[in-house]
This record gives sequence, structure tokens and C-alpha cells, in this order.
Amino acid sequence: MAFIFEEPSRTFNEYLLVPGYSSAECTPANVSLKTPLTKFRKGEEPEISLSIPMVSAIMQAVSDDGMAVALATEGGLSFIYGSQTIEDEAAMVRRVKDYKAGFVVSVANLSPDMTLADVLELKEQCGYSTMPVTEDATPNGKLLGIVTSRDYRVSRMDPATKVSEFMTPREKMVVAPSSTTLKEANDIIWDNKLNSLPLVDENDNLAYLVFRKDYDAHKSNPHELLDEHKRYMVGAGINTRDYAERVPALVEAGADVLCIDSSEGYSQWQADTLKWIRDHYGDDVKVGAGNVVDGEGFRFLAEAGADFVKIGIGGGSICITREQKGIGRGQATAVIDVAKARDEYFEETGIYVPICSDGGIVHDSHMTLALAMGADFLMLGRYFARFDESPTNKVNVNGTYMKEYWGEGSARARNWARYDLGGDKKKLSFVEGVDSYVPYAGSLKHNVDQTLAKIKSTMCNCGALTIPELQQKAKLTVVSSTSIVEGGAHDVLLKSSTDN
Repeated sequence: MAFIFEEPSRTFNEYLLVPGYSSAECTPANVSLKTPLTKFRKGEEPEISLSIPMVSAIMQAVSDDGMAVALATEGGLSFIYGSQTIEDEAAMVRRVKDYKAGFVVSVANLSPDMTLADVLELKEQCGYSTMPVTEDATPNGKLLGIVTSRDYRVSRMDPATKVSEFMTPREKMVVAPSSTTLKEANDIIWDNKLNSLPLVDENDNLAYLVFRKDYDAHKSNPHELLDEHKRYMVGAGINTRDYAERVPALVEAGADVLCIDSSEGYSQWQADTLKWIRDHYGDDVKVGAGNVVDGEGFRFLAEAGADFVKIGIGGGSICITREQKGIGRGQATAVIDVAKARDEYFEETGIYVPICSDGGIVHDSHMTLALAMGADFLMLGRYFARFDESPTNKVNVNGTYMKEYWGEGSARARNWARYDLGGDKKKLSFVEGVDSYVPYAGSLKHNVDQTLAKIKSTMCNCGALTIPELQQKAKLTVVSSTSIVEGGAHDVLLKSSTDN
């Protein structure tokens, strides 16, 4: 007879945190959200820690190099999606590692023969008003001038006017060599009352732009996730098929940590992948594995050499694995079970293997619940897909701006390697994900700041100033269906937005 768990499979929505004693020190400003990303021995520090407990999902619709830079700026980490060619994934990783904070590669460029109409169209497309003029309109072409909103007046100029007639020419510009440091660049900007400073190489080819507005932004991000060379940190997804070719390329590109992207981690295929990495790189290459939903799965991957273990099957907003296959587990129950196994493993071996809750997050409050239940950090897909920095299109659906969002198990992604069970890889799998839209939410920074403020406030309500302290002090209660209703606005007539 099949083994049947006595307890039901529960979601985050079925729990609430019960407040604890808050001392005078329990203020959001005193809360630290630093958390380990990779395993470590008792008494030692992890080689990689996150400043905030957030990583972005290994998905085409979420994690490219743009998302990686934006999230690392806030102290989190992105895992570049692996459902692309090895060369393309490595190129994305390399772009993140080559990115210099404050040094911008221009994406809106002009040539002298382009017109005012082209300027206005490019401004509409990109939203940028500062546009370098290069010989061939490329980001690294020979610098000939620059166009800003001060160089033209739409109402008084013919749209056919060529850029060469109204641009600020190179000889009237203040520029600096590409070897200039960020501090030196900012000093030049302030001394010359500039809004931007182009940096050029020895052949006068454009390299970067440094903007006045980015100075304050850089100063306001003290939690940036940087490696020992002050470069942004980035992760990358791999599969259990082509790891012998993909891993070396990603390591060479500079990936700081890898993660096996799979719907089911309790398998020989993942053990083989981890063994190959350990045989060829020892512990130098950090790699996470998953996904699992119980203690047995965790122990299997921990003993196989995983640096962290991911939890969750079927809980993602675009995942239909449970519908299609009848397999999975409520995310809250899974996290609680795996966290217990993680702690037992730590007691036995002295090795702490961090766990990542992947899926099941509907509200910001669920993030704090997941952390309280034992998760060290969270992998988020839908959450990040809503932002400007995600790689998908922003579209207007029935008068509302939305962002496209599709699962790695959808027909659109065609990422069948994620669901590999060792069969014929030429045969297409049935879908385990959907193609959808999510409401557009604006910039990553604004939303992440708001979410973290909620997490810190809740932690203070529980009397905790760190994530380990939250896990130790948290008191959780199961809620009834009627108490869930009670938790929202009820028995009132809500005003419409026009009434406020």
C-alpha cells in the first residue's frame, strides 16, 4: 500500500505569524536580511551570501543580463536562463561580469545622416533623451557628437533636418578616457556642470556614458552584490543533458554560481551532474540542485554535493505539473519538511546546506512566512516578470498594461530538458506550464524596496532582527477558511479609485 502522509499539504495562505515581543531595538532600520547562498561548515562563513533573500527564476521570461544587473544592484542574484544555446547563455553571463556600475553602454545611438524624425522615434522607443552620435550609429563607433533635448525644438524644426546640423559636435564636448574611474568621472561631471560624460578609447571610439543622475543611485545601493573584483555577481542555469559542454563555458564566462534547472531533483540524473562537476572542479564551482519537496529529496541532493537545494513542485503561478501529472506538494508543507531535514543534516555533519523556496508566493507576506518556516532565500518568477527589467514585452490588454510571462514547461519555452527523465530527447514532452500575462508593476527597485520594507516590519513584529533569529522565534498558526476571509477587507463598501 502507498505511504500516505497524515498531515494535509498546505500552502502559505493557510498560515499566519503570531506576533512576539518587540524590544526597542526591533526597528526595520536594524534588520539585516543577509543570508547564505552556498553551503558552509559550522563555525565558518559561506563563500557566497546574499544581501537580500531574493533570486530570480531560471526562466526565459525573467532572467537575462538586464535583470541580473538590476537585481545584483539591490543585493540579490539572478540565474540566467539555460534554455538557450551555450554560447548565448555564456554571452549573457559575460555581459553582467563586464558591466561596470555607473558606466553605461549606450543603447540609443545616432549617425550624422539620421534626421530629427529618427531622434524622436528613437526617444519614443527607448525613453532616452541623451543620444551619442557615432560614425556608424553603434555603441562603440567613432564619437562625432551628441544630441540632447537641448539641441532641438520640435515646433521650430523640420523633421527632415539632419542630426549633423543640430548635434553638439565632438570638439565642443567634454569627454574622458575609458580608463577613467567612476569617482574621477563624477568629479568631471560636477566640475563642468554636465548631465553626462562620454568615455572614449585611444581611437576616440565611444566606450561608456556616465550620468550625473546615476551618482546618487550608486550611493543609495550599499547592498550591491559584488565579487572580489567589484563586479556584479550572477548565476546561471544548467541541465542534466549538456553539462559537460555548458558548465565549462559558463565558468569561463565568469558565472559565480550554477543551478540545475529541473522540475524534479530527486534523480540519478542530478546526482550524475553534480558528480561530474565535483570530479572536474572540486568545490571551486558552486552549484545548486532541485527541486524537491521532502526531507528524503533534500538529503539525497545534499549528499550528492549540492551547494544549496531548491524546494517546490507545481506551486508556480504558470506551472500545471500538479494538474498534468498529479505530483507535487503544498509549498508551505514542503518548506517545513525540508527545513527540518536541513537542520538534522547540519546537526549530523556540521555542514549547513541552504534551502531555497521556489514557487507558491502570491503575496509579499508569503515571503516572510517562507523565511520563518526555514527557507534561507526565495526564487521568484512572476514577481520579477512584472518589472521593467524583465526581458518580456509590455503590452496593452483591454486598456491595462501587462507583461508577457510564460513557464519553462510551456510550448513557447520548449525547455524539455528541464523535465528530463532520461528518455528520447527528440520526443517532445507534454506541457507543464502556460503562456500568460502578469500586471505591469514598474521598476524593480521601487517594488523590491516596498517588499523588503514589509518583510522587515513583520520580522520586527516577531522580535527578530535577522533571518536565523526569525526562524528561531517565529510562531506560526494554521488559519481556517473563514479567518482568511476575515484577514482582508470585509463588510464594507470599498471606494473606487476616483472617489479617493
